[in-house]
Amino acid sequence: MPRPFVAYLRVYEPLSSFAQDVAKPLREALETGHLDHAGVGERERDLWLRSQLSVPTTLLPGELASGEPSPRALRELLVLDPAEVPVDQATVGPGPLICPLDVRARSAAALVGFLTSAHPSLRATALSASVDEAKEKAARVLSELPGGAVHIVSTTWTVPLPWFTLVDPAHRHLVLASREDPRRQVCWRVAMADARRRVAKAHSLAERVLGEQGPTKVLEDTGRWLEHFHPHSAVELDYGGLVQLLDDEELTDDTSAADVNAIVAALEREDVEEIASRFERLRDFWGDLAVRERFN
Repeated sequence: MPRPFVAYLRVYEPLSSFAQDVAKPLREALETGHLDHAGVGERERDLWLRSQLSVPTTLLPGELASGEPSPRALRELLVLDPAEVPVDQATVGPGPLICPLDVRARSAAALVGFLTSAHPSLRATALSASVDEAKEKAARVLSELPGGAVHIVSTTWTVPLPWFTLVDPAHRHLVLASREDPRRQVCWRVAMADARRRVAKAHSLAERVLGEQGPTKVLEDTGRWLEHFHPHSAVELDYGGLVQLLDDEELTDDTSAADVNAIVAALEREDVEEIASRFERLRDFWGDLAVRERFN
């Protein structure tokens, strides 16, 4: 079975920055074994399937039949060595850097969006609980989230182009393997201070030139999200399971990060031709994945 076609933006915080009640299960997970990038998408899918196939079903993955968080789910995390994070003028660490999966809280946030946007008949079919019960449960889970934000945001079938403003195109980490090999990967890592600086600059330019909607809104939301975390954290943009949809040549020749950063620079000097040229290249590359999503 292929990995989920999901891309990720993750934050890894120093273990020392977590409150003691949160740090304890994270330390235990470090001692007993943690997830790696190759298996994280499948693990998240497994947690969701377990929640739907359990008897009785649970509203959110990563919780017990009682509705309380699963002790095991609290220990689901990814780990990053600060040495793996390129820095410009920033500090990262001390290590280890920890990214909890936050599956239960991320699902609660997705549930809020579903309840807001879905047709009433679809809500009635999909939920075993009432809408009011689901809203109350999701709000409670989110209110209990340490730090007030999940460590991972994700998208299916594509990467939001504003995310590329956070990273230096030259720092791409590319691993070519067969499409079925979970080690196949494209990602960028950046120090939190550098990511905040980059997204703030991009947001200021986009707001001035493009207005407050579209990419500007994504940049604003991303910048606010980053502010929830320790300043010595690291940020990772990971293509995740999308690498299964692209061949080796497409991955090698992908210039998305360079194109988006060039657009930011072109906005600064008001170079309309450069902006149009780069957008056309991005549309061609990501448009192929959009077609696949429509067919699926």
